Amino acid sequence: MRTIRVQQMTSPRTGGAVANQFEIYTPKGVYFQSYNSIIAFMPNKGKTKLDAYYWDYSRTTGKYRNQFLNEGIAETRAKIESKEYILTNLNK
Repeated sequence: MRTIRVQQMTSPRTGGAVANQFEIYTPKGVYFQSYNSIIAFMPNKGKTKLDAYYWDYSRTTGKYRNQFLNEGIAETRAKIESKEYILTNLNK
């Protein structure tokens, strides 16, 4: 059985750990958590999911969401529009 691992995100500018921004590695895929909210989930198989409410909640969340997805906001919006990404409630 594989374990769950939490890793604090790092600043691309300083390389230091960033408070309240986490990647959570699970057997099913990787979650991005900002503060106490799950923002995105990249499964090992299937489509990436973004939380419908929190995915674009704040400037800080957006900065680290972009880092997690490895893309800018325009690309993320286009993928939502094309249904490549699914908006759902990740914080049930």
